Amino acid sequence: MKKRAVYPGTFDPVTYGHIDLIKRAVKIFDEVIVAVADNAVKNPLLSTSERVDLLKQAVRGMKNVKVESFSELMVDYVQSKKINVVVRGLRMISDFEYEFQMALTNRKLNSNIEVIFMMPNESYSFLSSKLIKEVAALGAELSEFLPSFVEKKLKEKLKKQLKRARNNKSVL
Repeated sequence: MKKRAVYPGTFDPVTYGHIDLIKRAVKIFDEVIVAVADNAVKNPLLSTSERVDLLKQAVRGMKNVKVESFSELMVDYVQSKKINVVVRGLRMISDFEYEFQMALTNRKLNSNIEVIFMMPNESYSFLSSKLIKEVAALGAELSEFLPSFVEKKLKEKLKKQLKRARNNKSVL
C-alpha cells in the first residue's frame, strides 16, 4: 500500500520554503499531493489557477508530486482522496500555536486524519508568503526567496494592483 500525504496551503506565493518541505515530504511518502486552498477569506493576491500553475512549475521534475486545488474543508478534501496524513510546515515557534489549534480542530472534524509537522531547512525558516509580498511591493529583489518565474508573476500582479489602487484614488 502506498504511503500518501496531502500538503495543503494557500501558497500565495510559493516560496523556496514550501518547495523545501515538498522535497522533504517526498522522501517520506510515495505520493504527495500539494493542495492549493481556494480560500477567499485569506484574500490571496494570486488567483487559485495562478498559484496552481506556479506550483506545477516549481515541482516540475519531482516524481510522485501532484498539484491540485480544493475549496471544501481540508479534512473533507483529504478524505475524498482516501488519504489520512496531512503535512504542515513549522517555521518558527510563532507558527506552533496556530498550527496546533488547526490540527486539534481538524482532529475533532475527522479523527482518522493525522497531521505531521515538518520543519524547512533553517535557511528558509523565516520565510512567509505575507512577508515576501510586503517586500516585493517595495521593490526588493527576491531571488533568494522564490523561483524567478514566481517573482516575475508576483511583481506583475503587484504592479497591476498598485495601478488599480491609484486609478481608484484619482476617481475619489
